[in-house]
Amino acid sequence: MIALADCNNFFASCERSIRPELEGKPIVVLSNNDGCIIARSNEAKALGYKMGEPVFKVRDKLVRDRVHVFSGNVALYREISEKIMHILASECNAMEIYSIDEAFMDFTDVAAPDEKAILLREQVLKETKIPISVGIAKTKVLAKLASRIAKKHTQSGVFVLNDKELIERALSYYSVEELWGVGRKQTHLLNDKGIFQASQLAKTDEAWLRQHMKIGGVRLARELNGIPSFALEESRPSKKSIMTSRSFRHEVASFGVLNEVLSNFASSCAFKLRKQETIAKKIAVFIQTNRFKSDVKHHYGYLEVEFPVATNDSIEIIKAVYEALDRIYNRDCLYKRAGVIVSDIIPDKEIQLNLFSDQDISKRAKLMKVYDDVNCKMGEGTLRLSIQGTEKQWGQKKAPIAFRN
Repeated sequence: MIALADCNNFFASCERSIRPELEGKPIVVLSNNDGCIIARSNEAKALGYKMGEPVFKVRDKLVRDRVHVFSGNVALYREISEKIMHILASECNAMEIYSIDEAFMDFTDVAAPDEKAILLREQVLKETKIPISVGIAKTKVLAKLASRIAKKHTQSGVFVLNDKELIERALSYYSVEELWGVGRKQTHLLNDKGIFQASQLAKTDEAWLRQHMKIGGVRLARELNGIPSFALEESRPSKKSIMTSRSFRHEVASFGVLNEVLSNFASSCAFKLRKQETIAKKIAVFIQTNRFKSDVKHHYGYLEVEFPVATNDSIEIIKAVYEALDRIYNRDCLYKRAGVIVSDIIPDKEIQLNLFSDQDISKRAKLMKVYDDVNCKMGEGTLRLSIQGTEKQWGQKKAPIAFRN
């Protein structure tokens, strides 16, 4: 048996977990630069706010409805997610962390999976104040459906989808576009074939699925029929590239401010490389003016450079960013967006030294470990290079909405 634990309205629940006085009140969380709504509490959903809705369209409504509005706090969400995943991992033999708020667990040897899920749900709520839903079934796809049913149609927050008749009812209720792993193009493809419900997909000829949806479509249909075809991935593959980018609150002309921005992005990329025990061979830097403005000089600067020695060292990566920015910067432009991309990523054990490099890699690795340990324990940004600045004046836009917290 597979269990899927899914945090309810995760970002909104995280904000409420440190502000218990907001229990029962509508909450929305906004995206980078406060552009759109990316999370809603149940109360906000009941008021009609939609996922991905642009803030400028509902600004007045947010004020009228006295909605509590928060800019996304990634550091907080990541910290709470790690606590939840630690609790879940301690109660099962194997686990796949699917996203920041979801995890598949192996419940194969659990005698009473529903009872265990209820106890696990209570433990997570007690220790983190985050409500979760747990769906249990024979396969990952069915567990995903069970989790949705648990969230929307049960009081316990737990649902076991194991009975044949119950599975058939669930598959006839949900459309193919609601299935895990089915995107927009696949939905159109299936609909054109006359396949609208999950129950129809489960009965579709495998030869047709293999021809039009490859092996993924075949596995999906098998999972709907209770045949496990997607194994738990306990260790997720390392990313092949990592990008950190952002639009600015105000347009930026200063080289110094841009350098501070990109240095912070470079530091973030370097930390992610070290966390997954990898190094990067290349780095790219880009800066971009506001392409929606017609009365300004437009410029898109982009430069990719290769490191002499593949690295995850913050100092080396920030140094490369400075040199790249110096080559693409145009002093006559106002920049609205910038970013850093590290690519050609390989395991850190595969590092090949350059004959002409004078860098003491082992000593620098020890320094980076201390750097990461302090920041993980004391909070992100506790230790930083001076070039990163002390205050992110360029950071995320904070929209002036009443009842903001």
